[in-house]
Amino acid sequence: MSRGTDAFNWLLRSRETGRITVGQPPNLEQKIFSTTVLAGTMLPPSRLRTGLGVVSVLTLTVWAIDELARGVNPFRRLLGVGTLGGLAYLAFRRR
Repeated sequence: MSRGTDAFNWLLRSRETGRITVGQPPNLEQKIFSTTVLAGTMLPPSRLRTGLGVVSVLTLTVWAIDELARGVNPFRRLLGVGTLGGLAYLAFRRR
């Protein structure tokens, strides 16, 4: 095997099934996140919209931590790290 193939296999091969895994069916956190973001975009600025935003960020955080801790391969774990990094950037950026 070449180095490129070795790196590809290391990054994307599931440690559980041995198959290449990039995406997976949505889990509960992803469904909640998508629903709250979609609903929030259809509402005018209000307390309900703010509440949906909070729920969406918390749910995305839970999903990212879960991917970091239990991702089936390094790609999925890096996806969790990247998501947490993006959330941290958005939380601490200067306005």
